[in-house]
Amino acid sequence: MANFYTDTPELRHYLDHPLMKRIVELKERNYADKDKFDYAPVDFEDAMDSYDKVLEIVGEICAEIVAPNAEEVDHEGPTVADGRVTYASGTARNLDATTKAGLMGMAMPRRFGGLNFSNVPYMMAADMVSRADAGFENLWGLQDCAETIYEFANEDQKQRYITRVCAGETMSMDLTEPDAGSDLQAVMLKATYSEKDGCWYLNGVKRFITNGDADIHLVLARSEEGTRDGRGLSMFIYDKRNGGVTVRRIENKMGIKGSPTCELVYKNAKAELCGDRKLGLIKYVMALMNGARLGIAAQSVGLCQAAYNEALDYAKDRKQFGKAIIEFPAVSEMLSLMKAKLDGARSLLYETTRFVDIYKALDDIAKERKLTPEERQEQKLYAKMADSFTPLSKGMSSEYANQNAYDCIQIHGGSGFMKDYACERIYRDARITSIYEGTTQLQVVAAIRYVTNGAYLARIREYEAQEVAPELEGLKNRLKDMASKYAAAVEQVTEDKDQEFLDFCARRLVEMASHIIMSHLLLQDASKNSELFSSSANVYVRYAEAEIEKHINFIRKFDKDALAYYRK
Repeated sequence: MANFYTDTPELRHYLDHPLMKRIVELKERNYADKDKFDYAPVDFEDAMDSYDKVLEIVGEICAEIVAPNAEEVDHEGPTVADGRVTYASGTARNLDATTKAGLMGMAMPRRFGGLNFSNVPYMMAADMVSRADAGFENLWGLQDCAETIYEFANEDQKQRYITRVCAGETMSMDLTEPDAGSDLQAVMLKATYSEKDGCWYLNGVKRFITNGDADIHLVLARSEEGTRDGRGLSMFIYDKRNGGVTVRRIENKMGIKGSPTCELVYKNAKAELCGDRKLGLIKYVMALMNGARLGIAAQSVGLCQAAYNEALDYAKDRKQFGKAIIEFPAVSEMLSLMKAKLDGARSLLYETTRFVDIYKALDDIAKERKLTPEERQEQKLYAKMADSFTPLSKGMSSEYANQNAYDCIQIHGGSGFMKDYACERIYRDARITSIYEGTTQLQVVAAIRYVTNGAYLARIREYEAQEVAPELEGLKNRLKDMASKYAAAVEQVTEDKDQEFLDFCARRLVEMASHIIMSHLLLQDASKNSELFSSSANVYVRYAEAEIEKHINFIRKFDKDALAYYRK
């Protein structure tokens, strides 16, 4: 029986990372749930066994149900009638399967009906679901919105809403509007409090809302009359059972067609305030977006895997001039780079997720008791690393998803342009990953301060201090040389304190840091499992070297007077 978990040993490799012991220790609070829930682990080994078994269930559902439904869902798509959405029949079957398997609310506490999993196995599940059907991941993965309710809502709201998500109800985050895309400060959907009814009412329009007819919505709305910026925005919870919101239309998209992207009309829709007023954008959306960006990184890695698998299978089967095309160097070179990008993106994803897991768990513990000085220091360290690595992971993984999908079609040749092959759908699905939840350009904006304050270089130096297998020392020395060149490039760009020049070079500097970091992570992976990662480590370091030289030459030889030409 096909299984996306057991056929991808790289996943189990990342599940065995040394930091998992600390992550599980924090998440399980000394395994206190074992006396309340019969499915709670009693120790670390038991917790890891639970992760392993559940991920095997996810892998089986993805391979046996979600993936076989993907083409049908892509063609059928969702429909809207009388203001309500009906999913494609395959999507409904997917949701039924994942709900019955208890895969909704994976990361939520057991007291709400969740599995209390850390983010690492949750992102692994997202990775596999995305490989099966990236559009379905946009429905299944939005259970992550429950994290915002868990972090910021009151206990009554948690009990009422998180339990429903864990039982299989769906969520959406209603942020963007016709005139407020990346600029969420421009959101104008109006929230008005009724003293008479003791509740809030929402009026206005939201656009590009993924899974817009969900059961439970998180809504960014303007609660402070007369304001025009982010300080006038609050977060609300809207329950579809209360009515007041209709779907005006479903967008006719290039890809991820199984996921309904809706335009919503709010007419006196009853809602509840989530958290405190005026912190909707400043605090809650920022937390929500960071989680969503990690999810898109996982979706991108899943698409990278899907594209690579399709290309590899086709290259082995397709014969030209009397032999399989994989035997041609031009094709095998493409495949080796696709695999290296996949492995590099995945290593960065799970490194980032481990950082997120530790700081989130400590944040949660801080609500129950005072953290020790050592815990506060640990929380601060991992929060900073999670914040710096998240834009790298989202930005690079989404770009690699697009590149791998492109190369997958190229290897298929003319056949790849036809709808007879899955690569055509994968290519369309991948395109959105570098756009939504913050474009790649916005990820650069988020990351560049960690270039200029030296955080990336400091982390690179820490990687340099880690031991690698003797046969990889040569590659590590090359990485040290790349880091020195990167440091020199940063100094050149920042020495004159020319903000325009820094902004102009920002993408190149961020990419250089990303390449070096992913290379180090692959060296660590290859040192532990040469069979799985040695090839990718060798290929990726050489690829990184070429990319860094390209960026360095551009920066070194750039004439600032030429900036005027680029503005035209």
